[in-house]
Amino acid sequence: MLQKAVSETVAESSYRQIRADIIFGRLTPGQKLKLENLKGAYGTSVSTLREILNRLSSEGLVLAEGQRGFEVAGVSVADLKEIAALRLLLEEHALEQSFEQGDVDWEAQLVSAHYKLARMEKVMASGDTSQAEDWKRYDWEFHQALIAACGSRLLMETHSAIFDKYLRYQMVALSYRGGVAELEHKQLLEAALRRDSSAAKQILQRHIQGGVEHALDRGLLSSSTKREKIDNGRTA
Repeated sequence: MLQKAVSETVAESSYRQIRADIIFGRLTPGQKLKLENLKGAYGTSVSTLREILNRLSSEGLVLAEGQRGFEVAGVSVADLKEIAALRLLLEEHALEQSFEQGDVDWEAQLVSAHYKLARMEKVMASGDTSQAEDWKRYDWEFHQALIAACGSRLLMETHSAIFDKYLRYQMVALSYRGGVAELEHKQLLEAALRRDSSAAKQILQRHIQGGVEHALDRGLLSSSTKREKIDNGRTA
């Protein structure tokens, strides 16, 4: 039993590490994932790696190519816009529920999450991108804090999975929008403390749409459709 528990722990740790490496761009879109190479890099067996990659394939982060093996899922304009629209749909709904049900402890956690994010945004604004992963972690924590009181664990988990896919595009493009995003985060905090879900939804829509446009403008993808926008959570 102990050996099985240790094995499961190693497998879960390797899964989380490979998943993080995909999301944060250390494993790049389209990169071939050769089991023998991964075995040395992540210190786990080929059979465990195959299980992990199949799991990541079910999440849409890895492509399973039959006998040809695995590769990191690619990126595209259409995929980014679909992910952004779904994130907006989920986050708007969860945000409204959270604002209705949040208590004083929720407010305190939200203020704390925003404080950490704002500090890291100042670092990014200085031109220091060495802590980009910490910046995006605090960004994730802030948006999770906004919806933390929604009362649905499944909604939180689904939003988190979509947010991670959105985050992968941001990390590929290192899509930091400077003072615009910083202001939007502050406005979201203020709307949350006022329990003004209508205002927060409008800010969130601008926030996500702006992130998509900024990522594309940085040359993440080349397409004649790169200027298309999302409108009210749907692809234009």
